[in-house]
Amino acid sequence: MLPPGSPRAWAAITSVAALAIAGEVLIAAGMRRVGDLDIIRARAGMPGAIRAVLSDQFFLTGALAMALNFFAMLYTLSLVDLSLAAPATASLTYIGNAIAARLFLRENVDRRRWLATIFVCVGVFLLTK
Repeated sequence: MLPPGSPRAWAAITSVAALAIAGEVLIAAGMRRVGDLDIIRARAGMPGAIRAVLSDQFFLTGALAMALNFFAMLYTLSLVDLSLAAPATASLTYIGNAIAARLFLRENVDRRRWLATIFVCVGVFLLTK
């Protein structure tokens, strides 16, 4: 296992978080483009709803990013203790999702969410010491 402060460990952790952020933002963007699945299902049935989701390029690219995220996490766990990898990737993903939601999805990220993000960062910092 690598020490918690190792640049290689943090590169692996960061790559897991980056893939998760990309995947989640792309899937969210794709589902916004697809629209309300209840309405689609009422019109075209369940096969139509599944077809609508699986034909969206944003959704498919996001699903690929999430699959790569899974394998990146397996690699990271071969280098770093779970007690560091899980909270670090979760917190970086949380921070990245807040920023990406604001920039790319035009979501309103309020002050309370930013404050929670700061607390998560402090918690992860304490884990590395």
